[in-house]
Amino acid sequence: QVQLVESGGGSVQAGGSLRLSCAASGYTYSRNCMGWFRQAPGKEREGVATIYTNSGTTYYADSVKGRFTVSRDNAKNTLYLQMNSLKPEDTAMYYCAVRSAVYCYITSPTNFPYWGQGTQVTVSS
Repeated sequence: QVQLVESGGGSVQAGGSLRLSCAASGYTYSRNCMGWFRQAPGKEREGVATIYTNSGTTYYADSVKGRFTVSRDNAKNTLYLQMNSLKPEDTAMYYCAVRSAVYCYITSPTNFPYWGQGTQVTVSS
């Protein structure tokens, strides 16, 4: 059974930083694409960043490029999202997700079968 557990969310002021973690277990894909998505109230869930765990290749949404960094520790089966220079528009519930894939571009959330429960990030101005 695949389990993804996010942590690290919280409330910060604009310009601040947070680091999200996602502890993963229960899957044995040889090629994994892991991603961070977010969903603000009244908006659709959107991709933020993805990482192909075999190569470490990363992809970012334009809105977070240069501010967010996705990384993983394969030994710990943990995914991270370092978020710097946070803006009020980054406020959302953040989710991690995983799928077996040969590519890892940011795609529709419907392509990811496994999800965590989410962690809230709130950025005040």
